[in-house]
Amino acid sequence: MDVPPDGVAPVLRRRALVAAVIGYAVVALLGIGVFTDFGPQLRLDGVVSEAMYAGDDRAAALNGLLQVLTAPGLTVFRVLVLLPVVVWLVVRRAWWVAAWVLTAIVLVAPLTTLLKKLVGRVRPDFVNGGARLESLSYPSGHAAGIATLVTVVLVLVWPLLTPTVRRICLVLGVALVVLVGLTRMWLGVHFLSDVVGGWAFGLAWTLTMALAFGALPGGRAALPLRRGVVVSGDGR
Repeated sequence: MDVPPDGVAPVLRRRALVAAVIGYAVVALLGIGVFTDFGPQLRLDGVVSEAMYAGDDRAAALNGLLQVLTAPGLTVFRVLVLLPVVVWLVVRRAWWVAAWVLTAIVLVAPLTTLLKKLVGRVRPDFVNGGARLESLSYPSGHAAGIATLVTVVLVLVWPLLTPTVRRICLVLGVALVVLVGLTRMWLGVHFLSDVVGGWAFGLAWTLTMALAFGALPGGRAALPLRRGVVVSGDGR
């Protein structure tokens, strides 16, 4: 099996670290804005939520569709998708790879819940009732969950894919992340900053685990590069 060219692995690690730091900064800044009732942020949240909420009187078919589209953000969805992969990794004795995947997908939910308790934001409240959920709002667990799932999958399979397939998978993954986040606002259960904070936390958390375990190409928790596939310094 091939390995990344000399100098590529450190570049990828630095870029992942920068992305993780930026993600945590976004989570912190938005969380502080919510906690301190920062006016511009709260007004933007309110305007976007009102504009996107599908309403209490939405058709049953639309509601069912939204529930299906939002499901990839659930913990059970992540587990169902990646459990067979983890089993396959264990069978192949790829212990480090299995460990980082499990850690990333399992712990993101309780960590998101902890952040919710720290910030203490209530769910959107609409004139006609809205979602009426008792759980807290910032950051969105669904947004964090889908960002984690997509990032884990991309990091895991990146060494196996050609540059063209990587770009296609990246576009599809980003589209799925955005779609799940939008469904949370269409359903009226989250504000815009909840969703953006969730995306940022899911990405940052997963990259942190990838760095800690060595899951980037060339690391001990990465799948070996497929013969003939090259990872360059720009990640392609």
